[in-house]
Amino acid sequence: PVCFQTDDLDVELENAAHYMLFAAAAYGWPYYVYTNPYTALCKLNGDCCRNRPTDSDITGSDRHNFHFGSILKITGLQYRDFIHISFHNKIYEIPFFVALDHKKEAIVVAVRGTLSFEDILTDLSADCEDLTLEEVLENGFVHKGITQAANYIYRKLINDGILNQAFTIAPEYKLVIVGHSLGGGTASILAIMLRNSFPTLRCYAFSPPGGLLSKSLADYTKHFIISVIVGKDLVARLSMPNMEDLKRRIVRVVANCNRPKYQILLRGCWYEIFGGDPDDFPTELDGRNQDALTQPLLAEESLMVHRSPSYNALEEEPHLNSPPQYPHLYLPGKIIHIVEECSSRRLCSSDIKYTAKWSNETIFSSILISPKMITDHMPDVVLKALNSLSQEHGSCLPC
Repeated sequence: PVCFQTDDLDVELENAAHYMLFAAAAYGWPYYVYTNPYTALCKLNGDCCRNRPTDSDITGSDRHNFHFGSILKITGLQYRDFIHISFHNKIYEIPFFVALDHKKEAIVVAVRGTLSFEDILTDLSADCEDLTLEEVLENGFVHKGITQAANYIYRKLINDGILNQAFTIAPEYKLVIVGHSLGGGTASILAIMLRNSFPTLRCYAFSPPGGLLSKSLADYTKHFIISVIVGKDLVARLSMPNMEDLKRRIVRVVANCNRPKYQILLRGCWYEIFGGDPDDFPTELDGRNQDALTQPLLAEESLMVHRSPSYNALEEEPHLNSPPQYPHLYLPGKIIHIVEECSSRRLCSSDIKYTAKWSNETIFSSILISPKMITDHMPDVVLKALNSLSQEHGSCLPC
């Protein structure tokens, strides 16, 4: 397989924009209605009465054909292009579909992201689990819940003969695995499991969770996985050590700041809803140097030691500078980081300009507090950013 060191960023952005459609389509009707609030229900109601082909391999409940109808409209594929669709959803068992992408000549496995309470429980199973790959790595650590979800899809693809059926229909096609959020993390681990059998496979993980792979596994995946992160996405920075770091920083700010907390909250809500620039009034922190702020304070020690009995989050943490209890886990593969050129927010804003660059996992080693830390994770925002960059690249080709 060709190493990504020689790949062009613009080519990967175009591929990512194409495959993000499949990752978004895996969400089914909730995503389609969210992105087409005025017309989606009418369009889906018009299609729900059509009979699905009897040879479609569909498992799980899809009442009124809404999920499948939405997938068809988002991807632009036909009924005959789908090899298998699973709407089955339990803890560690998430929906996915396998389809033929004739435009890119690929067999695409698209895994759904977090959409149900069962998916949230899968996300929260954040303990580490060993993943041993024969002739590749001996001790690689992975996110336990996401690995269980990847194992479920792996068994379906291999044991049920789904991939064999797909390659029987299109033997010359390549294998591409995609997903967003939880789906991106599951797709990445699934790609690691399948790579020995399919050495030319590619994986596109959109906004995957940060605490996913140990360093050795993350380095190994740089040859076949592309991660796409937008802005200050919270999920891409989520890991147990990062959460511990955020907790310490919040306690430090609470101890240092004398401004009423309700005032900070109201100003933040105003900025989030109506836009504008944050206030630039001087605070009691402005007159102190950075070194002084990094030293433990008496008030801070009081918060840590003499806390209320109901404050259990720091129960086993007597000191601020205690070593982390959890191993560091990282994002998979090579990372494309997309950021806005202009960060100003207005009610009637013009088209947002984006820039993209290759990044590394150290950039995402801490959680950034921002009004966009949640919205930057949304699939429609990721797709919009990728389409903007892809169209910009396409318009420059004639020049």
